[in-house]
This record gives sequence, structure tokens and C-alpha cells, in this order.
Amino acid sequence: MSDVVTYETRRGEIETYFDRTASDAWKKLTSDAPLGRIRASVRAGREEMRSFLLSLLPDDLAGARILDAGCGTGALSIALAARGADIVAIDLSPTLISHAADLAEAAGFGHAIRFEAGDMLASSHGRFDHVVLMDSLIHYEPADAAAALATLAARTDRSVAFTIAPKTPMLALMHRAGRLFPRGDRAPSIVPVATDRFGERLESHPGLAGWRTERERRVMSGFYKSHGMELVRS
Repeated sequence: MSDVVTYETRRGEIETYFDRTASDAWKKLTSDAPLGRIRASVRAGREEMRSFLLSLLPDDLAGARILDAGCGTGALSIALAARGADIVAIDLSPTLISHAADLAEAAGFGHAIRFEAGDMLASSHGRFDHVVLMDSLIHYEPADAAAALATLAARTDRSVAFTIAPKTPMLALMHRAGRLFPRGDRAPSIVPVATDRFGERLESHPGLAGWRTERERRVMSGFYKSHGMELVRS
């Protein structure tokens, strides 16, 4: 396969991996079950990044409609529902969506979150006040990630908060090493992104005219490397 991968091709790889191969591991990672050192560092990093993304949104979200794009097991959706928001939570994996719905129901927020398996960019999801994408763009090339953000921004009134995988020496090495293994035996590769250049790409994207980048934060926790960013409508 060519190194140039389109959004549609990569989306199919992600759906296959998370629904058929990694769903059990993902459920454990996002629970409070005991983990080994490496996975524990990933869990801690994800929790720190989730807290940052939540800090970008108002404490009182009563009446707000929010898209959790790539919701996984629903932790972010549940936290936002606790603030009073009406959530549409989308993930490519029906297995994870079913698990997330069970967790939301157990937490008492099943009524506030509509879980759906499908494409986070589908126009049928409607219009939103805010969109959050936690680790939902990390498998996509920068051009595809920027285009996805522009597609979502066109249907968003206030802000889009998201993460990308920052280009660091360690992540670049892991990315190259991953190519040594057959694709069927591993997750779709994470695409390291030069964050400054990506910010410039967003500023010049015609679909993001009228939007500006505001708060950013990088989280480095063991094997978890993530860079959070916020786009705000001007």
C-alpha cells in the first residue's frame, strides 16, 4: 500500500482494528482495571488530556449540543453530559459504542447521550455548539486531518477541540518501526505531525476562514504523546 492514505481508506482500517481486534484491550485501558507499566502510562496520559479538553468547555453546558467524534468507551461524553450537555457520540466501532452506552446508562446519563456507530463527519449528525475529537485524528495524514476539521467546523457554532500526535524523535522511531510488521498484526499507524506546521495549515485552510487557534497543551506520559488544540469561531 502506498504511504499516501486517504481518509476513507484509513477510516476502514480503524474500524476493522478497533471493532475486531482491539476492543477488549481498549475497554480495559479505559477502565480502572490494573495495567502494566506501559499501558498505565497511556491511561494516565489520556486522563490528563481528557481533563485539558474538558477545561476548554464551559462548566455549565445546559442547552448545548456537542459532538464527541470518535468517542471510544464514552468517558468524555459522560463527563460532558454531567455538565448538562446534549451529546451525540460517534465511533466507528459498534462494539465500543455498545460498551459506551452501557457505561453511560450505569452512570445515569444514558438519556443525555445518543450513541451511534458510523462516520464522525456524516452531515446527518446535524449542527453543534461544540465538537471534541480526542485521539480521533491521530491516524490521518495532516491534509486529511485538516479537511476533517474544516468539515466539522462548517456545522459548529462555537469551538472544536482536538488532539494530534506531535512529531517527536521517539514517536517518529515508533512510527518507522511499526512499518516492519504486517498491517494485519498491528493498529493503523499513528501519523506524527509537526504541530507548528499543522497550525499554519489550519490558518490557511479555506474551509476554516473565520476560525482561530487558541489554547494548546502537550501531554507526554510514557508511551502516550498527544498535543491538544482548540479552534474557536471568530
